[in-house]
Amino acid sequence: MQQRDRTTQYALDVLAGRITAGELVRLACKRHIDDIEKSKLAPYQYYFDVEQAERIIDFAETLTIAEGEEETEVECYPFQCFILGSLNGWRTKEGGHRRFRTSYVQLGRQNGKSFLNGIMASYYGNFDKYRYGQIYCTATKKDQALLVFNEVVKFIESDADLSECFKVHEHNSTIDCLLTRGKIKALSGDTKSIDGFRPYLGIVDEYHAHKDEQMYKLLEGGIKKMKSALISVITTAGFDLKSPCYELYEYCVKVLKGVSENDAQFIYIAQMDESDDMWLPENWVKANPILEYDADALRNMVPVAQTAKEMGGRTLRDFIVKQLNMWIQWTNDVYLKDMEAWNKGSVKKTLEDFRKKKCYVGLDLSSGGDLTSIAIVFPFLENGKRKYFVHAHSFIPKSRVQEHMKTDRVPYDLWIQQGLVEATETMGGIKTDYKYILTYLQGIVKKFELDVQWICYDPHNASAFLADLEAMGYDSMSIAQSAKMLNDATVDFRLELMAGNVEHDGNGAMKWSIANAKTVSNSFGEIKIDKEFRTERIDIIDAIIDAWVIAMKGEVKPDANEFLEFWYQQQEKYTKNSGRG
Repeated sequence: MQQRDRTTQYALDVLAGRITAGELVRLACKRHIDDIEKSKLAPYQYYFDVEQAERIIDFAETLTIAEGEEETEVECYPFQCFILGSLNGWRTKEGGHRRFRTSYVQLGRQNGKSFLNGIMASYYGNFDKYRYGQIYCTATKKDQALLVFNEVVKFIESDADLSECFKVHEHNSTIDCLLTRGKIKALSGDTKSIDGFRPYLGIVDEYHAHKDEQMYKLLEGGIKKMKSALISVITTAGFDLKSPCYELYEYCVKVLKGVSENDAQFIYIAQMDESDDMWLPENWVKANPILEYDADALRNMVPVAQTAKEMGGRTLRDFIVKQLNMWIQWTNDVYLKDMEAWNKGSVKKTLEDFRKKKCYVGLDLSSGGDLTSIAIVFPFLENGKRKYFVHAHSFIPKSRVQEHMKTDRVPYDLWIQQGLVEATETMGGIKTDYKYILTYLQGIVKKFELDVQWICYDPHNASAFLADLEAMGYDSMSIAQSAKMLNDATVDFRLELMAGNVEHDGNGAMKWSIANAKTVSNSFGEIKIDKEFRTERIDIIDAIIDAWVIAMKGEVKPDANEFLEFWYQQQEKYTKNSGRG
């Protein structure tokens, strides 16, 4: 008899439309199915262990829910099976350790967030065969940290057999795991109390309420040498778009959409799609998967929604964020909302295909040790239609690579290996050397005999290289970084991209930069791109748009020889015509 696999079955049901889900949940399910296919190939280092996935789900369904009028046995909903099964089932081929090191789950209010973390704390504390494991339930305030802790206590006190496996110390919010000699402890505020500890499971509850990432980072820093440790974030959306939770949310969206890569990060984000009508109850299930199995709870949300709609203000804001699990304004300022338009532009072309062609160069210079980027835009005709090919190359000081890999959460080392980013060693590998970058540009111009029309640069930080640029003989143009100057190019590049008229070589660094871009506007409604966080590099898209200011107009620098030749031809024609007269 074939063993059931509730994790994969959920993914298949979502993708087949048998379970209502938003785009991000569908992408999470597709990722699971795609990774199972990848696991059949030798190079892929992970595999899905159905037995391990079912084991934690089976454990969960031995627990008792004591809250309410009468005790009931736990019955995991399909989305809960997917979350628990994914976290415990995905393993490394070498050693059988758990694949996911970090987990981000975002659900609407009252979807069993603390319940899920309580299951994991109980299981990994005593029933995963890991001895002396440290389980931490963390939050900004003690009351919040105790929510998960108390879920475990309720499980223990509701089951006589389970109570023999644990000993609860309520005075210091600690639970002894008697089978493994491990401990479960609730922590808050005083982050120093976990500094130096090694969590086997670190739970960050309602991360949206955290003003900084210190608690998360302390937990994360403690798992470096632990082969199967997990940091679990289960939260609702929040109101603070500057919070570390929102930053993590946006990063996870990029992973799901293929912009960033992180095989060790589990993601499940339940939210409505941008085009969904937020007042239709059938759409609320996407943000609240538990409603698919609780018709009463769905009906109870209707008057809450009606009140929020009529009252507006804080009541409406709370409904949108907490009930519908939406970070307010997330999509309003995203520069390119449909990254699939970018993916479709990927072609197997290189600079060699544009040898001797006219082009426009954009330069975005860093202030020192950050990313510096060059973009080259080639306008060309294809079947009488104007199109563009975009090439980009970036530079980063070698000694800053590891630092930026941690802060930016992107694989600079891989991009360096792929030739998309170059680690510079001049100036001690600490600061960007502009002469090195101009030498690189001059080298590829010579190698491919490129006909550079203009070099367009951001005047900020440009004073150090202008003399060298002029010495190289290129015509250059300063592009003021204002919405007034950049609006037309910012709008036109996006329109051409959406129309399928922009091609590129699939550069992952370029894709990441564009995904980071937001738009800001001035009082006249003119826009330019910007970023939400300092670690979200937009240098490449900045360089592209600098070049686009001139490239979209098709402006070509005057060629003195061509002008003189034209003048001589006109003079000769005039002389002949005059002779006839």
